[in-house]
Amino acid sequence: MKNCERLANIGLAENMDPFDHQLEKIPRKPHVQGLTLAPLVVKVDPNLNVILTACLTVYVGCYRSVKPTPPSETMSNEHAMRFPFVGSAMLLSLFLLFKFLSKDLVNAVLTCYFFVLGIIALSATLLPAIRRYLPNHWNDGLITWRFPYFRSLEIEFTRSQIVAAIPGTFFCAWYASQKHWLANNILGLAFCIQGIEMLSLGSFNTGAILLAGLFVYDIFWVFFTPVMVSVAKSFDAPIKLLFPTADSARPFSMLGLGDIVIPGIFVALALRFDVSRGKKSQYFTSAFLGYATGLIVTIVVMNWFQAAQPALLYIVPGVIGFLATHCIWNGDVKPLLEFDESKTANSSKDEDDAKSNKKVE
Repeated sequence: MKNCERLANIGLAENMDPFDHQLEKIPRKPHVQGLTLAPLVVKVDPNLNVILTACLTVYVGCYRSVKPTPPSETMSNEHAMRFPFVGSAMLLSLFLLFKFLSKDLVNAVLTCYFFVLGIIALSATLLPAIRRYLPNHWNDGLITWRFPYFRSLEIEFTRSQIVAAIPGTFFCAWYASQKHWLANNILGLAFCIQGIEMLSLGSFNTGAILLAGLFVYDIFWVFFTPVMVSVAKSFDAPIKLLFPTADSARPFSMLGLGDIVIPGIFVALALRFDVSRGKKSQYFTSAFLGYATGLIVTIVVMNWFQAAQPALLYIVPGVIGFLATHCIWNGDVKPLLEFDESKTANSSKDEDDAKSNKKVE
């Protein structure tokens, strides 16, 4: 499994040739620098770049999501049902902000917000690689820092996390000052990998509810209103990946991070389901192929109609359809629907408590 993750990481990390004077100042990040670097040195078809970058990001995030212990917090069905409404409220709020306030002011505030988030995401993405070269007490020893005047608020961190945050801070400073598309993409990839790695749907029922709700959400806001496209073009922050094109009228192709993270956490759940059964990545493979197929169809339709497309319109049926077909074919519908990571986490906790009680006795 680690070998599979390393191969995907290599795919994301290749083509690190320097470009001009700006790239030489960027700390190299093996887990987040990706195929988006390729257009700096060679001519790359943006459609192919979108597909490969998104698929490799999902692949890396999925394998990083496999932990020794199940996630302690998972999404509930109620949260999954509310998610499209919360997302709609946030999207509409951003649209109104850009409409009635200065675009520069809104983006300045958002840049400060994403500056902090970017440091956290990049340091967390780099941490597994950095930990290998640091002493054990730097990785394990926790430091507690309390906020002045608010002693009840505290943050716990390790020395290795501080080391990982150093290149992330310099990189985010470069992003905030230059707003280069490369910096945008690297931060976006870090957000995607961390999102897929850390978020857990808990069960396939919850995942299906979430994907179905966002399927409708994406169609409504793209096809029936100008809100989604308007916000995507106005929002100068790493919420989308940018892929350079040769068309001066449309210099970049865009892919929203939600089109990677949302299906990605469902694909990651399929991988953890395979791992929990001690079998090869059979359902992960079908879900991942469904994602890749849906993304390819999105690109084909977008180029055919020369218009923005809601990617989840094609990705959601692909992921769920491929997984459901494979599951029905193998006769594994019941175990798949009964799989619940929250119950697995509770049972693991009970086992640990029982072992500790035996040791005390």
